[in-house]
Amino acid sequence: MSDDAFARLDATIAARKGADPETSWTAKLLSKGPEKCAEKFGEEAVEAIIEAVKGDREKLVSEAADAIFHLAVMLAARDLTLADVAAELARREGRSGIAEKASRG
Repeated sequence: MSDDAFARLDATIAARKGADPETSWTAKLLSKGPEKCAEKFGEEAVEAIIEAVKGDREKLVSEAADAIFHLAVMLAARDLTLADVAAELARREGRSGIAEKASRG
């Protein structure tokens, strides 16, 4: 998925924030609050983990897409975006993962 796809996903989720929860899955999740959005992300992440263990590439891609979508919804519930996450990843570029983890103490 390209950066443009993430930007489009952020924009779509932002546009659906005020939509009717009866006609939009995104609006329905957001209307239930950040806790429900986090719960749904967790469920989707577990499904992706299961497919990673099973080794079915096609199902893993599908579940990973679900997890990323629900991650973006969870972020939106706290007024964050995938762009915010991308900025943090960019900040970490060039640093060892071990050094980054140590800096967080």
